[in-house]
Amino acid sequence: MVMDVALKKALIEDCAKVITAHADELTSLDQAIGDGDHGVNMKRGFESLLADADALAARPLPDMLKAIGTQLVMKVGGASGPLYGTLFLSLAKEIGEAPNTENARAAFASAIEAVKARGKSEVGQKTMLDVLAPVLAAWDNRAGLAAHLSETARQAADATIPMKAIRGRASFLGDRSIGHMDPGARSSSLLIATIAKHFGA
Repeated sequence: MVMDVALKKALIEDCAKVITAHADELTSLDQAIGDGDHGVNMKRGFESLLADADALAARPLPDMLKAIGTQLVMKVGGASGPLYGTLFLSLAKEIGEAPNTENARAAFASAIEAVKARGKSEVGQKTMLDVLAPVLAAWDNRAGLAAHLSETARQAADATIPMKAIRGRASFLGDRSIGHMDPGARSSSLLIATIAKHFGA
């Protein structure tokens, strides 16, 4: 795939726009089972990326992803900053300047493992991993892959609603965390759907 400056800038802009548009929803989800700041924190982080979109997009893809990860760690804060930062920093290490599907999938797999290690968490504990891992598992060579991954991410976020939180702030609520969508899973699903739109129907 050709990752030119225009595409990289569009990805940054669209991801920032979707997080900003859903900031109140993310905050509401986090108020139910967390610190109530996920939407505000994510919006702050992605607005900073939007402000630097031209400079970020001018970099080679690995350098751009490294800069994004670093910026998210510094700007988002909370638990989400280090986790999203780790995701992008790991992608930066593994992905090529012009990645193909296999390289991109392998980089994503490595990034998920890095997030697991950073958060000391596993799939099934009501975190962003419960969206990232199903998307990886659904990533194959089918026609219409982008739409398939978007729908997988949406369904996976919904599937966190009946889960009991084991990791993160929500774990303090025990059974009271059941019945609420995980905010990190929701933000992950939004970003995956936004990115996927640029790579197919």
